[in-house]
Amino acid sequence: MSLAQHIARQRKHLDDFIVLLEAERESLSSAQVDGRQLSEQARQKQALIQQLERLESQRLVAQRKLGYGEGSQGAETAATDAHCLEAWLEFRERALHAKQLNQFNGLLIGARLNQNQRILDFLQNAAGQALYGPDGQSRLGSLGSVASRA
Repeated sequence: MSLAQHIARQRKHLDDFIVLLEAERESLSSAQVDGRQLSEQARQKQALIQQLERLESQRLVAQRKLGYGEGSQGAETAATDAHCLEAWLEFRERALHAKQLNQFNGLLIGARLNQNQRILDFLQNAAGQALYGPDGQSRLGSLGSVASRA
């Protein structure tokens, strides 16, 4: 398999990964998060990451065997010699885009976790307080300070 064919194969898997990251972002951004859907997306994401890592490892081994140095300079020289530098640079650009999408999704996950923790803290605090006093009157006023943190 030529380097150009290998890069095209990597690009296809990377594009699939980006589509999945965009779907994950949509899932995380919706008002009602579907846990099963997110779990399935995480499973698919892990499988694509493993495939991308395997393909990148194969490319690096071939690059070394052909006498090119490691790193971006060796990759660019190999791509130039194989007449597929443009495809390589586009792949690198898409990989950067995937990295940014994945980081953004991580921020969304962190925000969701933070929100869920605040809700749990509120519920735990509220569970420790009686909602009604001995006179049968609501004690919602006593939960006001808790509600402002949730």
